[in-house]
Amino acid sequence: MPLELGLDTFGDVTRGADSEMLSHAQVIRNVIDEAVLADQLGVDFFGVGEHHRADFAVSAPEVVLAAIAARTKRIRLGSAVTVLSSDDPIRVFQRFATVDAASNGRAEVILGRGSFTESFPLFGFKLDQYETLFEDKLDLFAALASEPEVTWSGTTRPPLTNQRVYPPIEAGRLMTWIGVGGSPESVVRAVRYDMPLMLAIIGGEPERFKPYVDLYHRAYAQIEQPVKPIGVHSPGYVAASDEQAREELWTDYKVIRDRIGKERGWPPMQRREFDQEADKGSLYVGSPETVAKKIAKTSKALGISRFDLKYSAGPLPHEKLMTCIELYGRKVIPMVREMLA
Repeated sequence: MPLELGLDTFGDVTRGADSEMLSHAQVIRNVIDEAVLADQLGVDFFGVGEHHRADFAVSAPEVVLAAIAARTKRIRLGSAVTVLSSDDPIRVFQRFATVDAASNGRAEVILGRGSFTESFPLFGFKLDQYETLFEDKLDLFAALASEPEVTWSGTTRPPLTNQRVYPPIEAGRLMTWIGVGGSPESVVRAVRYDMPLMLAIIGGEPERFKPYVDLYHRAYAQIEQPVKPIGVHSPGYVAASDEQAREELWTDYKVIRDRIGKERGWPPMQRREFDQEADKGSLYVGSPETVAKKIAKTSKALGISRFDLKYSAGPLPHEKLMTCIELYGRKVIPMVREMLA
């Protein structure tokens, strides 16, 4: 199966030409334009994240994806990720089924617990139920995705009996991934529900995730079923040269990294840490050739079916993101395919 190459964005709030921060509304319009360009360039997938905080513009990815669907023809569209724990599985399924209909079967969903917790108090959920909510809601979503008529019971909502949910998926099943940050339990859970695995590798050497890939394969071997696809989501940025890419990305990457780090008790990011991630870690930044070589290396090491580059980074301006997408589609993707041929 040829490697699919996609792009992800969280809809980071960016700077405008006057160096002032853009409105959330303008950022959403820019994200739609970025997806349209990706479609025109032959990128395989475009993912939009879900957040509920001031530094990210997208809180309803399905609505943004529906707008993108209306302006694109072939690119697959999905979330990156949907925070299922603080949402209603039935409504999530209905919204993505609607995007699937609007896009003629191009919708996907990546389900995860998310690394941000703002949605829990916002929607009235308790953080001490973090694990329980995800387990229960994933079990219901899996039933909705696999059966036209659902009978189900759990612990976080009333049971369902012979329930149909509309609209149904027009053809086949909704492509549903499990997003995993790096726990064996999450890998085994994906196999239990027979779902593809999306590895969020945002730091350190990608090869350190090989044990999770091996576990995924072993778990499928035990149930004697074909292995589902494995994908990787990692941050990066493409410019004309390695030096230009690093210099353009560094300042804005540090802004978002330090903002999140301050909330989580991390020390400020130093330039040597950034360069180390670019050299040997999971930051795919550089010229088209440099980024292509790194993607091809990760693909070979982990045996993945898809690689998604998270191309947005804090206030990095829309114009630079568009150039990054242009280089990714026109140069990086053909180079990766040639390297893996």
